[in-house]
Amino acid sequence: MSFDGVFTHLMVKELSEELIHGRINKIQQPYENEIVLIIRSKGKNHKLLLSAHPSYARVQRTTMNYLNPETPPNFVMMLRKYLDGAILEQIDQVDNDRVLHFTFKKRDELGDLQQIVLVVELMGRHSTVLLLNKDTGKILDAIKHIGSAHNTYRSLLPGAEYIAPPKQTTLNPFTASDTQVFEKLSTLAELTGKALQQQFQGLGKDTADELADRLNQKPNEKLPVWHDFFKELQQPTPTYVKAQKEFFTPIHYQSLEITADEITTYPSLSALLDAFYHEKAERDRVKQQGSELLKKVENEYKRNQLKLKKRQQTLADSENAEEFRQKGELLTTFMAQVPRGVSSVELNNYYDENRPLVIKLDPALTTNQNAQKYFQRYQKLRNAVKLVGEQIRETKEELAYLESILSQLELAGPMDIHLIREELVEQGYLKNRGTKKRKTEKKSQPETFISSDGTDILVGKNNLQNDQLTLRTARKTDYWLHAKDIPGSHVIIRSSDPSEATILEAAEIAAYYSKYRHSAQVPVDLVQVKHIRKPNGAKPGYVIYENQTTYYITPHEENILKLKK
Repeated sequence: MSFDGVFTHLMVKELSEELIHGRINKIQQPYENEIVLIIRSKGKNHKLLLSAHPSYARVQRTTMNYLNPETPPNFVMMLRKYLDGAILEQIDQVDNDRVLHFTFKKRDELGDLQQIVLVVELMGRHSTVLLLNKDTGKILDAIKHIGSAHNTYRSLLPGAEYIAPPKQTTLNPFTASDTQVFEKLSTLAELTGKALQQQFQGLGKDTADELADRLNQKPNEKLPVWHDFFKELQQPTPTYVKAQKEFFTPIHYQSLEITADEITTYPSLSALLDAFYHEKAERDRVKQQGSELLKKVENEYKRNQLKLKKRQQTLADSENAEEFRQKGELLTTFMAQVPRGVSSVELNNYYDENRPLVIKLDPALTTNQNAQKYFQRYQKLRNAVKLVGEQIRETKEELAYLESILSQLELAGPMDIHLIREELVEQGYLKNRGTKKRKTEKKSQPETFISSDGTDILVGKNNLQNDQLTLRTARKTDYWLHAKDIPGSHVIIRSSDPSEATILEAAEIAAYYSKYRHSAQVPVDLVQVKHIRKPNGAKPGYVIYENQTTYYITPHEENILKLKK
C-alpha cells in the first residue's frame, strides 16, 4: 500500500508515544530529500526519518545507518540553527491527509521562547519538508525551493507565507459521526474501494479495497463492520505481504492475504517500513550515488571487450601468417609471369602439390612491391603473436576485475560507494576529486552473519574489504568461500573445523553475494585460507587457490536474512 492518510494517522500515534517531550541531539541530511533527527526521549536515542523522496516518501523511526555528506546542505544548516536542542511538543496530522506538523519549542538568542513547526507533506513527487515560524506563518526554509513560476497556487521559498495544500471536502473517517458514515454508505450505488475513496478522506487504494471487501461480506451490518475495522486499526498488527507485488499494511488485510506467498508481522509500524523500504531505498540511493561509477565502469568494460575482440582477431590472423609468406615467395619466384596492373593472378603453389592459387594484388603496385607487402604482413603478424597472448591474458584479467566492480555496485549499500570510488581512483580509472580527506569517517565494515551453530561468518562487500578480510583478518586455519569463476564476495568462516551445516550456510551466503545470486545451482568453492595467495601485481580482490571443494547451492534471501547478525 501507499503511505496513505490512515497509515499516517497511526504513525502519528506511534511516534507521539515514543518521542513527545524528546530533545533533538543531532540533525542530519544524508541525502537530497531526506532528513534524520536524532531525538533523545525516555532515556534512548531515536532516529526519526523524514523523507520527501518522490517514490518512498514517509515518516518513521528507523534503525538504518546513514552516511553524511562532507559539506552539510544549506537546509540542514538552517534546521540546526532553529532546532538543535529543541523540545518536541506535539505531532499533528492535518485532518486525515498525508500532512504532518512537528511542533518544537526553543529559546532564541535573546532567551525568548519560540515555536517552530517542521511541516512534512507526503505527496509523491510533490513531497516536501519545510521549516515554519508558527507565530508569523512565514517559511524559514524548505528542502525543495519552488517558486511561483513552477506552482501558481503557492511558493515554497524562504520568507514566503506558508499556504497549506488544498483541503479535501471528503469526510475524515476517524472523526465522522455514525450518521454521516451511514448516509455516505447508503448513497453509494456500488460499494467499491474507489467509491469509498471519493467519499472519505485519506483512504489509499488497498485500505479502501479492504474496507469495501469487508462491508460487502455483511451488507446489512455496514456500521458494525465499519466500527470493527477502525477499532482494529487502534491496535495495529504491522504486516508485510508478498504476493505478485509487495504491500505493507497496518493490520491484516484479508483481501491481500488470499493470494499472498509470504506474510510477516512486525512489532511496530516503523520496523515494518524499515523492512519494506530498506532494500528499495538502498538500491535507489546506490543508483543515484553510483551512477557516475557505473557509467565509467560500463564504458571501460565495453572498451576492453572491443580490445579483446581485436586482439583475438589478431591471434586468429596470425594463424594465416604462413599463407602471406608463401604468397610473397610465389610472387617473387614467378615475377615474370605476373602481368602489370592486374588485381589478381593465379599461380601454381609448389607448397601445396602445385595446386592453382589465386593471389590478390594491388594494381597500382609492381609485382615486387606486392610481394614485399605480403612479406611485411607476414612479419607484422609474426611479431604480434609474440605479444598478443600476454595482451589477451591481461585484457581478460581486466574484464574480470571490472565485472567484479559491476557486481559489487549491484550489491553495495550507500556506505560502500565511496570505498569503491577510492579503489577506482587508486587503480587509475577515476581522477581524485581533491586531496581533502573525509572527517573521521566511519569505514564500511564487512557484513557479519552467525551460523545456526553460532559460528561467525564474515562477508566482504567490495574488493578492498575482500583483500582485508582474506589476506589480513582471516587466520590461516579459517575457511574461505567464493562463487566459482563468478564475480562475488569473499566469505570467511571463523573456524578451523566448521560443521557441515555452517559450511552449507556460508556457501549459500557466498552464492547470494555473487553475480548469480538469483540463479539455481551456483558453484561455490571452499578452501582453507592457507591455500590462498595473491599474485604480485594482481588487482584488488583477485586471489588464486588450490585444494578446493566445490558445492552447488541455490541461494534463498530469507535464509540469508535469518543468519544476519
